[in-house]
Amino acid sequence: MASPHGLTRERLDLLDPHEVSALGGIELVAEGVVEGFLAGLHRSPYRGFSVEFAEHRPYQPGDELRYLDWKVVGRRDRLYVKQYEEETNLRATLVLDVSRSMAWSGDPERRLTKIDYATRLAAALALVLLRQRDATGLIAFDDEVRSAIAPRARPGQWQLLVRALAGLAPGGGTAAEAALARVTGLLRRRGLVVLVSDLLVDRDLVLLALRYLRHRGHQVMVFHLMDPAELDLAAAAQARFVDPETREGVVAAPRDLRRSYRATVERVVSAWRHALRSGGIAYHHVSTDTPFGHALRRAAARRARLG
Repeated sequence: MASPHGLTRERLDLLDPHEVSALGGIELVAEGVVEGFLAGLHRSPYRGFSVEFAEHRPYQPGDELRYLDWKVVGRRDRLYVKQYEEETNLRATLVLDVSRSMAWSGDPERRLTKIDYATRLAAALALVLLRQRDATGLIAFDDEVRSAIAPRARPGQWQLLVRALAGLAPGGGTAAEAALARVTGLLRRRGLVVLVSDLLVDRDLVLLALRYLRHRGHQVMVFHLMDPAELDLAAAAQARFVDPETREGVVAAPRDLRRSYRATVERVVSAWRHALRSGGIAYHHVSTDTPFGHALRRAAARRARLG
């Protein structure tokens, strides 16, 4: 059975990302993924992004009228709104890497590029945050900041973010530290910073920036995206490897390098995980064939532990 948007009622959050993305644009895919994610959340132990009713509180200017409880208003002759579990009203900024390396896919016929996966994951994260009335913004960067939307929870913010995400294209080099420095100016009070990147960056500079954000009291979460072909070399007789940002290349025999390459990748991932988690920063290593719902659940579980 189809939904009003024409998407299947299957749990889109649990399906293959490439197949899900073929159903429509970023907005429709994110809405379908989040619908499935929230439906599953009510039946799971993850409560970081809960939408369960908790209590009433007096109406405040700026509250959405749809949350007014008219039965309570009638009894008390005062305006009251429904408040929900984990209603944090924090300010969240999604920091998205759109450098040239993010344009890569090891199998374009069956897998999304890293940037296509990242934009859809970011859209789903934004929708979940906005639905729980957390102000949500976006910064996209390559070797400079390409897009910046301040965190807001007002009507129309979702459409603004979706348009920005849909308009992003892979750029040049990577300068994540500049984008993260920009975050500190946008977040004048403590909030949530979510970096989505393949982390082909200057590690020392990025770690310094992320640790500074953590020192300022922000929750910081990193999604480290990798294509499955980056995790392990195919056993081809010979291949040419090209750096997607510098365009420099080298010819090598993958079967001769496979074991050492895999060990190198594991060391890099382990180094990022240790460096970030030791600084109180959530780290999630995500392959681009991972269903979006699984990535959302990692974020929900982290928020639940912090709460």
